[in-house]
Amino acid sequence: MGLIPEAFARSTVAREGAAGAAWLAELPGIIEDLLARWHCTVDGQVAYGQVGVVVPVRDAALKVSFPHPGNDHEPDAFEAWRGRGAVKLYERDDAHYAMLLERAHPSTLLESDQDVVTIAGVLHRRLTMPAPDGLPRLSEQADGWAEKLRKDAAELDHPLPAAVVDAALAVVDDLGRDQPEILIHGDFHPRNILSADREPWLAVDPKGYVGDPAYDAAIFLRTRAYHLFAAGGLLTDDLLRQLRAELEQFAEVSGIDPEHINRWLQLIAVQSSFWGRRNGFGRARSGPRLEQIISLIDELAVQWM
Repeated sequence: MGLIPEAFARSTVAREGAAGAAWLAELPGIIEDLLARWHCTVDGQVAYGQVGVVVPVRDAALKVSFPHPGNDHEPDAFEAWRGRGAVKLYERDDAHYAMLLERAHPSTLLESDQDVVTIAGVLHRRLTMPAPDGLPRLSEQADGWAEKLRKDAAELDHPLPAAVVDAALAVVDDLGRDQPEILIHGDFHPRNILSADREPWLAVDPKGYVGDPAYDAAIFLRTRAYHLFAAGGLLTDDLLRQLRAELEQFAEVSGIDPEHINRWLQLIAVQSSFWGRRNGFGRARSGPRLEQIISLIDELAVQWM
């Protein structure tokens, strides 16, 4: 079955090694079985993200992801939302990390010429709800965050002042260890917001964490910083002014404390700076482009203090 895009197969093997190759060998059969079980007919070209493929079928979409703990609770989040601000979940097969979902359009909020920040803030407010039982707490990652920050700060060659790293560690202590019992998306950014028919915009690809909604807002704004920089080539001062205005705008329409968003951005910027130095990013693994992105993140980490 020639459904698996070659680029997706290459990136999966590069990331997961032998386990990825073994899963790819089984994937066509998994898809065939699911299509038959859920009485689906392929209706379009297969799309893919970093960890899974999406097979368009009549009136729905079949998503199958590489088995990874980070994908465990995606269907739980969809079940909790029941289509409120997110695509609907029709069927799930947890053993194969597979879901039959409401079909949306491939166009994302990133490509929109509308008021992206307001759209995202309103959508996020709709997604925010008391967390159901059984979901992982974002606070459980706090000890790991602190340990890794200290390790990276000591081992990596970086220009971040000690006060900036200390400010990030303070966020872990002040906000990271005790978070509200709220369902959050966990990876809320413009590419994970798709145009749709039932509603203009719907969220996809949640992690399904319990935690502080301001964390989602910070993830969104960190991603916006890169997109604004890449699209417009804004000078750092101009970029910072626009990001601060967008932070206030997102906070107002979503109902989130802007100071909490600001502080989560402090932590996420430092984490991203260190991550980029160790691993690169999907948009740049090495070379001048990576250096440019890391320099931007370093500046944001300093400025968000």
